[in-house]
Amino acid sequence: MSLPAPSPDALAASQALQQQIAADIERQGGAIPFSRFMEQALYAPGLGYYSGGSAKLGKDGDFTTAPELTALFGQAVAHAAAAIMAQSAPHILEFGAGTGKLAFDVLTELAQAGVTVESYAIVDLSGELRARQQQRLKDFPQVRWLDRLPARFEGVVLGNEVLDAMPVEMVTLTDTGWQALHVTIRDGAFAWDAVAPDAALAAQIARQIPQQDQLPVGYVTEVHGAACGFMATLGAMLSQGKGAALLFDYGFPAHEYYLGDRATGTLMCHYRHHAHPDPFYYPGLQDITAHVDFTAMALAAQDAGAEVLGYAPQAGFLIGAGVGELLLRIDPSDAMRYLPQANALQKLMSPAEMGELFKVLVVGKGVELPPALQRADRSHRL
Repeated sequence: MSLPAPSPDALAASQALQQQIAADIERQGGAIPFSRFMEQALYAPGLGYYSGGSAKLGKDGDFTTAPELTALFGQAVAHAAAAIMAQSAPHILEFGAGTGKLAFDVLTELAQAGVTVESYAIVDLSGELRARQQQRLKDFPQVRWLDRLPARFEGVVLGNEVLDAMPVEMVTLTDTGWQALHVTIRDGAFAWDAVAPDAALAAQIARQIPQQDQLPVGYVTEVHGAACGFMATLGAMLSQGKGAALLFDYGFPAHEYYLGDRATGTLMCHYRHHAHPDPFYYPGLQDITAHVDFTAMALAAQDAGAEVLGYAPQAGFLIGAGVGELLLRIDPSDAMRYLPQANALQKLMSPAEMGELFKVLVVGKGVELPPALQRADRSHRL
């Protein structure tokens, strides 16, 4: 692959992480589940992609998210959040807040609309990003940082591109059934090793992947145990009061996810604005993600006591949240201001860009979405 070479310091950090993972593989008898590899590559203290010091987002990082493209995204989310808080409590909890841009835009829009937010809590595993959040949000005294989700919460939970970065298991279909793809070391490099799945993984495969008898031998895909566990925790947290979580991410319902022609899975890596499929390339320096199985996410939340309140393409959600009216607050005759925002919104909403691939899953208890958002609902497709 012709990807940009890392700096000497970055290369040294990646090599240190590779040695740490290799030692773990040796301690575990020669192989580890891919989820364990992915967890260390992303979150190992001081060395993982999200816990190290490299820039992640924007033109100097590895990818750009919706809040970074335009403030219109956060402004639209703010209006949806206001409708939910009016039925629950004036609290917002964001998981994985990136640079703090979404929080800044949501809080700014709500303040201008006269909507009180008593607390805005952020849970983020990245020390480098938390420092950027604290700088950006220094003028909002209601913002605080938590190390974990609370046991109970009322209000609005936000998560933008959180589920796709949670560790997954890789599995493959063989002549004798499903095998787990573990990570071993072969000829001095990380490599795949197929082993029989344990009982928990076998049960997850059986629950998550429909119409398995129609898939070809050699089929490779992901199983989302960590994300399902997160959704269960989230569902239990919301089930005890009134509130809802808005989860934005790219993915599909199960019947679209596990198609025969998607035979190599959805695992993807992002390194300095280059996308490629090799998770073993410079661990710690690249993001590793998988598309989200929204059916599995919805079921996990339901099993924990929450309800599915909505599921929509990002474009439909933003329209229902009034993003068109928000754009028109900018005078179209002011081309220098209007055109960049209109172009960014086109990227967020175009079916060829983020409008259809990105979805919004809303789970919660004791609240309803406004009618304009309900009209975009496609929960029946889950």
